[in-house]
Amino acid sequence: MRFWNNDLLGDAGAVRRAATASLGRLAAAMLLTGLAGPALAQAVVAPDAFASKPAPLSSPQAPATTLAQRLEQALNEPASVESSGGSSEAAAIRLFYYGRGYRPAWTDNARRGELIAAVEASREHGLAPEDFDIAALRKVAARSDDDAQMVVHRELLFTETLARLVTQLRYGKVDPSALYSTWNFSPPPGVQERAQTLDEVLEAASLQSALATLAPQDAAYRGLQQALSRFTALAAKGGWPSVPDGPTLRPGESDARVRALRARLQAEGWLAEEGKAGKAGKADAAGERQGNKPGKASARGDATRYDKALAEAVQRFQTAHGLRPDAAVGSSTVAALNVSAAERVAQIRVNLERVRWVARDMSADRLVVDITSFNAALQLDGAQVWSSKVMVGRPARETPVLLDHVQHLVLNPKWVVPPTILREDVIPGMNRNAAYLQQHNLRIVNRSGQAVAPEQIDWSNAKRGGFPYQVVQESGSRGALGQVKFSLSNGYAIYLHDTPSRALFSKPVRALSSGCVRLEKPRELALLLLDDPQRWNEEALAAAIASARTRTLPVGRHVPVMLLYRTAVADGSAATDHKGAVSFRVDIYNQDPPLLAMLDRRSRPRPLSVSAPLM
Repeated sequence: MRFWNNDLLGDAGAVRRAATASLGRLAAAMLLTGLAGPALAQAVVAPDAFASKPAPLSSPQAPATTLAQRLEQALNEPASVESSGGSSEAAAIRLFYYGRGYRPAWTDNARRGELIAAVEASREHGLAPEDFDIAALRKVAARSDDDAQMVVHRELLFTETLARLVTQLRYGKVDPSALYSTWNFSPPPGVQERAQTLDEVLEAASLQSALATLAPQDAAYRGLQQALSRFTALAAKGGWPSVPDGPTLRPGESDARVRALRARLQAEGWLAEEGKAGKAGKADAAGERQGNKPGKASARGDATRYDKALAEAVQRFQTAHGLRPDAAVGSSTVAALNVSAAERVAQIRVNLERVRWVARDMSADRLVVDITSFNAALQLDGAQVWSSKVMVGRPARETPVLLDHVQHLVLNPKWVVPPTILREDVIPGMNRNAAYLQQHNLRIVNRSGQAVAPEQIDWSNAKRGGFPYQVVQESGSRGALGQVKFSLSNGYAIYLHDTPSRALFSKPVRALSSGCVRLEKPRELALLLLDDPQRWNEEALAAAIASARTRTLPVGRHVPVMLLYRTAVADGSAATDHKGAVSFRVDIYNQDPPLLAMLDRRSRPRPLSVSAPLM
């Protein structure tokens, strides 16, 4: 599809190539901001594409006489399109109108109605129609007069709203780099692509359908949308009853709190209400599906007895919430049960935003570390081929959110103690225990790899960061990195590795490391990434490890590594009688509240340069 008129800019590809050849994409985008205006943008982006382009419709000195001239003048004023999406959105709006010769885009009342309907439907994505000044849109859309000043006002208002909606649906509302200093996922596109998207949406037969396709299309996002709808409805009905605190409830016991427990699980669909057939359930050991059955105890009149059906429902709930599925209703399970429906709605909304942030980087091949579920999974050619329990950073030493790749594998790796662990663990340990280094198989070496005696070192400099040595742990069965290390390319000393502390994988909450990711099944992952079955099979890998020799191996299959933080996931693991089942996780790093606050913060209204009464 040609975006620009032939007599204006040529096709979009030509413009992009010319811009890249002259100043580079970034420089071109900067010059297309409101500081430059269309005339300068024309000269900079593609000077050879404008031989037949007439002079601008108007100039700052000449009075505007036509609607197109009025619109051009309004767009040239610095404050005309100060979009909440920043200079890229504002520049895209200017470039969009420049590409269409400043023809109005919102003369059709039905089209304006479609945008208003799309703004209202933004609730389905966890966004807020109020963020788009929907009241002003309705008032302006209702105006039937064709006063030029009013038309220009309408154009700026509706196009800026469309640009903002496109951005929020496709890339998210909140800038993730404001929350994560390590953020390195794909950034939103430049001005050229944004402007073309505006044109494509407006040219589509259905504006609403075109906008809907901009949001992530994967099952995880759609599942969260279904969950949002269901939990919003539950919250509107008053949510669910709370379960009183008390001693741990176990199957077979009788307790007055069982009534509240049963009602709570029925309200969310984990347990079918008496007299209603349950369709969904969790696969039993034989792999068959079993329904969510109502408790027999209630049918007998013993509503206080913790029966088998209720215990099975509790186990399903516990599994989906990252709790030990033992059917014992203790403090952790009660805490999860007593999170309100409104709080769950907020949790789903922030996780829809997180999906929008990374959707463009979700390739068919990917290794995802799900920080809050303490699991990792490798997907190749769109199918999951490996999964493993993991340990991640404890709250004081968070595993960062980032996009990376495996550079190479190291068998029988040595461990070079990172600066943070040196300052906070090793030096205090040495101060407490003179044999600390020996007990942990650590030694100090200089830049040449020669051993240095601890008593020769000024440890006060080490605490201040001036430490010209390395503390190294030799490889071995008890080495901190285990037998396999997966080296990543980031600058934060974060990588994936084996661990000798195998017993810790039995814990349901595994935020236990100093930031790196410990894998329960590293050898299986190593074979998949080596991708050389003729040379590297289970026996060959075991023999190489048994040799105790440190070896660095190149990977044969290069896949992106995504360290993600998600506290609500619609992955099909939460089996209930309802669509929109979702697995909730504990917000171990307390990252939901700041994101929710930014998501709920209303965007600053755009100061229109052309004022017009709304009533």
